[in-house]
Amino acid sequence: MTQPGDPLSLPLVRPRRLRTTAAMRRLVAETAVAPRQLVLPVFVREGLSEPRPIGSMPGVVQHTRSSLLKAVAEAAELGLGGVMLFGIPAEKDAIGTGATDPSGILNLAITDVVAEVGDALTVMSDLCLDEFTDHGHCGVLGTDGRVDNDQTLQRYAEMALAQAAAGIDMVGPSGMMDGQVRAVREALDAAGHVEVSILAYSAKYASAFFGPFREAVDSSLEGDRRTYQQDPANAREGVREAVLDVAEGADVVMVKPALGYLDVVRAVRDAVPVPVAAYNVSGEYSMLEAAAAHGWIDREAAILETLTSIHRAGADVILTYWASEAARLIR
Repeated sequence: MTQPGDPLSLPLVRPRRLRTTAAMRRLVAETAVAPRQLVLPVFVREGLSEPRPIGSMPGVVQHTRSSLLKAVAEAAELGLGGVMLFGIPAEKDAIGTGATDPSGILNLAITDVVAEVGDALTVMSDLCLDEFTDHGHCGVLGTDGRVDNDQTLQRYAEMALAQAAAGIDMVGPSGMMDGQVRAVREALDAAGHVEVSILAYSAKYASAFFGPFREAVDSSLEGDRRTYQQDPANAREGVREAVLDVAEGADVVMVKPALGYLDVVRAVRDAVPVPVAAYNVSGEYSMLEAAAAHGWIDREAAILETLTSIHRAGADVILTYWASEAARLIR
């Protein structure tokens, strides 16, 4: 005989009632990714006559200026939130001259894309020197061979002005230099580009999952970036970086990579009042694609589950190479 208050005296609770049909599951879903939250990273390479596949990233290519326009037009039609542009120059040098050249591939691509899609997409551009330097680092090297933070800030300011002149909507300083957001914001404002917004790569970790990206941008890096990108062991530091970037003028802050750092995404989301982005990086993409190619996982279901997990952790915006495909799947 049960006594009052005994759990066995209570009705059996059946949470499974809310999982009985697809319609029911849709009705009570707590998290839903929308195309407007997705940003497609795209690579454009100087001198190509046709798109070049990236071996370690199946389905992703280095675009020509022409094929890039087709990709961004499709992104606009699918209702994506934006595109993030990366440029690959034909020549590199010690200070990344191509990054600030008005005729450089990235700046030309910005103008091309803005003319193609207008206000239908937020046009974003990577603001970093690593694709443009012959040593592959994200800044100017000092006499000791290390990246000189303050010299690099000057180059970032110049790069921001070049991208603003090309017509960019949002710049993405990604080099993890101290004070980079402030330097970029001050340069933009002083030149009258107060409407250009900043997506700060605030918590960017020295991750092993960036490997395929290095192929995508023909990186010439030797060594690593551990003296300026964050230690994967540190979560509180990621929050601190994001808070500092907001104070310096960031409009959006980002955690990169995403999947190995969902705890950081959540902590940053709880700490800042601005939108939070997360970058579903090349290694995360390539691992899933490789597993799917072997028949080990359901590819489309895994893509949507991955993006849902990133949004559930707190990301308002997700940069992902699956953006266009995911938009079609969501529809």
